Amino acid sequence: MCKVLRVSKSGYYAWIKAKKSATEEENQALEKDILFIYEKSRRVFGWKKIRKAILKMPLKDRNFKGSTINHKRIQRLMKKLGIQSKVCKKYKATTNSNHSLPVAENLLNREFKTERPNEKLVSDITYIATEEGWLYVAAINDLYGHYNIGLSMSTRMTKQLVIAALDDAYRRGGKPCNTILHSDRGSQYCSYAYQERLKKYGYTCSMSRKGNCWDNAPIESFWGKMKMEWLNDCRFKTIEEAKSKVFEYVMIFYNRQRIHESNDYITPEEYYHSYQKSKSKSTTLAG
Repeated sequence: MCKVLRVSKSGYYAWIKAKKSATEEENQALEKDILFIYEKSRRVFGWKKIRKAILKMPLKDRNFKGSTINHKRIQRLMKKLGIQSKVCKKYKATTNSNHSLPVAENLLNREFKTERPNEKLVSDITYIATEEGWLYVAAINDLYGHYNIGLSMSTRMTKQLVIAALDDAYRRGGKPCNTILHSDRGSQYCSYAYQERLKKYGYTCSMSRKGNCWDNAPIESFWGKMKMEWLNDCRFKTIEEAKSKVFEYVMIFYNRQRIHESNDYITPEEYYHSYQKSKSKSTTLAG
């Protein structure tokens, strides 16, 4: 090796034994933490989330013991390690609004901010290719913390698909009231059976304007994240394989492990349940 690199053996061994600077040692420790968080996030997180995740780690579990980390340092080390976050792409819509069923007013009107859980929900359908055919996935996300509270999957894109997601959201959301549930104006959402179920549960229906995906942007973004971060490199032989992968992303990674900048870098589940904790604390203090 020394001959190829044209260096002396003595010079090489002197370099090996040379004491590293404090900065070099810190960088090596930080690189280990960066790689740990990056792999733990399934190679999804970028420098912002990696920096926050490292600082949230208990000091005893970290290689890097510093209390602050410059973001440029994280960027530089990630570049050195040859790693980067995954970027979401746009995907084709699945909406079929060519029907004569009644359409609801756009009550949400792109007001995506919310003050409490179960105030505003958004719903949509997407599809995933497998060697056995298409898998259709319906989801319902609470805009409070971007928490997924409803999920259903089927080989057919029918009204039963969205009704199953609605039933799931109603149970997991604690049977709420005074809730707006927004969707596109696809035939599944406009069906009489789905609308009857909404009335039974006390939800208020809201629908996007025709051909306007921006009216339902939060869940369109959710689908984009799922496909880019989790599914793009997958080739599914069976429907069951795809179902398992979707469930793992939505219920395990996205809800419980994926930190969000808009949630102050905590997970949707932590953010969603923080409301009840703060409410209980306020009630105790008042008592």
